[in-house]
Amino acid sequence: MRATEVKPGMAVNMDGKLYVIMKVEHRTPGNLRAFHQIKLRDIMSGQYLDRRYSSSDELDVTTLDRRPMEYLFSDASGYTFMDLETYDQITLSDELMGDDKLYLTPNLQVTVHIHEGTPVMTELPGSVDLKVVDTPPGIKGATATNQLKEATLETGLKTRVPPFISNDEVIRVSTSDGSYQSRA
Repeated sequence: MRATEVKPGMAVNMDGKLYVIMKVEHRTPGNLRAFHQIKLRDIMSGQYLDRRYSSSDELDVTTLDRRPMEYLFSDASGYTFMDLETYDQITLSDELMGDDKLYLTPNLQVTVHIHEGTPVMTELPGSVDLKVVDTPPGIKGATATNQLKEATLETGLKTRVPPFISNDEVIRVSTSDGSYQSRA
């Protein structure tokens, strides 16, 4: 597949290893030729790699089995998910989950990508609803300004919220960057 056709979430075989495409960016610097900057994550080691490809470069894309699963719980062995079709349970390691674990709440439905029977990554929904557990009280009359305050959510995620948000409120948070979107 050409470098212009790849998208985040696709798997690529390179140098005998399997990588998942995390980010694709088309760049056109001043008087130089355009290229695609692709951020890859090694499935086995979890290390990130940045590569540049011209429009004509070919990549060896492989398919991943996408399984809808429901997050159940976490313990010392990892994060347990249940397949929504077969009701089989799998446990994913802390390293495999990465920052995605900060968005997990019981019964959240995610997509788990599987390659040759081995889970390789999770795909979260675009946003999740989380409860605020700790944030300073709002300042009276601060509604006219665009100031944000720090808030800690039920999963340990820290984000910035508007001053009118208080403890025990449920807010919607973007899973791409952890930013506040709205009240839930």
